[in-house]
Amino acid sequence: MEIFTERIKECRKKAGLTQEQVAEALEIGYSTYRHYEYGNRMPLVTDAAKMAELFGVSLDYLAGLSEEPKMK
Repeated sequence: MEIFTERIKECRKKAGLTQEQVAEALEIGYSTYRHYEYGNRMPLVTDAAKMAELFGVSLDYLAGLSEEPKMK
């Protein structure tokens, strides 16, 4: 879970987005997204897939299954 939280935070910052902006784009509450980023909760697969799409990376990258951000 730690790698996921690190990667979504890293991706959010690279995208120049705030936590509030990500939550709005994902159509979830700000506190819900914040819990994801702090590792207090894990998102549903559908929300994680939306994050990957928003950040332009693969779901495997967010999950720590790949070191390559983009899908080949």
